[in-house]
Amino acid sequence: MTKIVELIITEEDKEFIDGVYAISLVEDPAMEEHWIALNKQQKKIQCATIDEDKRLLIAPALIPNKQIFRLAEDGSDFYCWFSAKTIKKASELFLQRKHQHDATFEHEQEISGLSVVESWVKEFEIDKSVKYGFEHLPVGTWFVTMKVDNDEVWAKVKEGVVQGFSIEGYFTDKLQQMSSKNEEEEQLLARIKAIIKSDCANK
Repeated sequence: MTKIVELIITEEDKEFIDGVYAISLVEDPAMEEHWIALNKQQKKIQCATIDEDKRLLIAPALIPNKQIFRLAEDGSDFYCWFSAKTIKKASELFLQRKHQHDATFEHEQEISGLSVVESWVKEFEIDKSVKYGFEHLPVGTWFVTMKVDNDEVWAKVKEGVVQGFSIEGYFTDKLQQMSSKNEEEEQLLARIKAIIKSDCANK
């Protein structure tokens, strides 16, 4: 049976710092949500989704309670998810730690000329995300607006090579927070760190 785990942010371990440290532009976002009004079946960027002059991209970074498929290093698979509370904390730490300019391409190459110019968490059923075609996403979703001043990256956006955001960060498996009387079980529930990448998304 495939395990389902909640990933959380903990500040107890000073060796590691939980939270999101970069946003990657990817072809297949782990959240399975593309740019404004661009659904999974569409392969080209619609003119309503991008602003040629302002070069702004808007998409969700994290969606609460959405199960994300992952493969562990040992080859086993599992699903992970984030609560609205954890997402809110992650969005705040992302700005507090000044990661607005930290971006990558497909989680492999660091890219410059990108900046997060707006970040908000949906608090009501009707907010500005509805205007951009994301009315189906729940309260607690973290949205990001990114400004692209990199000509090469913008060309990839227009070509449809990249179609959404995927976060990079460290999180803690909540199972390790649970107490257990069985020593062997405690070892199995030892602290793990997870990096959420699009290549682990359920294709």
